[in-house]
Amino acid sequence: MAFDQTLEGQLYLGIDGGGSKCRATLYNNKLDVLGTGVAGRANPLFGLEQTFESILASTEMALRDAGLSLNDASLLVAGLGLAGVNVPRLLADVQAWQHPFKTMYVTSDLHTACIGAHQGGDGAVIITGTGSCGYVHVGDESLSLGGHGFALGDKGSGAWLGLRAAEHVLLQLDGFAEPTALTERLFANLGVSDALGIVENLAGRSSSCYATLAREVFAAADEGDKVAVGILREGAAYISEMARKLFTLEPARFSMIGGLAEPLQKWLDADVVARLEPSLAAPETGAVLFAIQQHNKQSAA
Repeated sequence: MAFDQTLEGQLYLGIDGGGSKCRATLYNNKLDVLGTGVAGRANPLFGLEQTFESILASTEMALRDAGLSLNDASLLVAGLGLAGVNVPRLLADVQAWQHPFKTMYVTSDLHTACIGAHQGGDGAVIITGTGSCGYVHVGDESLSLGGHGFALGDKGSGAWLGLRAAEHVLLQLDGFAEPTALTERLFANLGVSDALGIVENLAGRSSSCYATLAREVFAAADEGDKVAVGILREGAAYISEMARKLFTLEPARFSMIGGLAEPLQKWLDADVVARLEPSLAAPETGAVLFAIQQHNKQSAA
């Protein structure tokens, strides 16, 4: 299907790339969704080549979902919100990419998530998925917290929960920690029956691999397991404190997004939960709003 841009207006592509997946959404000039696609993780901290492959794969899926082809990428004004580009070297590497788009604008996934959550307005956002991080923008001020990556940070995230569970289970199996229902849950999840099996499945693995164990922590905690409850309370206390630090800039709105945003909510402190408001739009929409803003600035210059 040929797309006549002179008749139908500019097309926009929003990319939300993180530690587990890369989601691409294609929009028309009214920001109606035309197509979507999801591919593997797109965090330059874990490799530029994989990041670019995931961006291209998800873009092609979104284009095909809209009846277009990858060749039509040259029509797109693309906004990319990627984990890891808060590191200046990685941001420069991505910006130097010989991309297939008409134009491309890159910022952090935190930034685009915040823009989307508040539909271009000021506000604060915490992402709790494979990793964890927080961002607030009010007027000319902004603050970014966390997002240091696995295993240097990301406390309260899915990867952190999985790591803490595995650490405790291994200590328990060696006789150094109290029993926990997490032991049998990790055995079943990984299809193993001893400590060596856990090590074989997890040693050297990615953050997304550890994050798959987070559901076992929530399930065990719901059954009253003391160890799982303790892990969740520690992680939620950190996320609550992160929120309070974001609140010091007095944002008008606060949202949480990511795979753990909902299950973690009941473990957060009451004052933080009281400030929570729904996210108004997806991070990919935020990426497009960012791209439009930057595109307009360049056009006006």
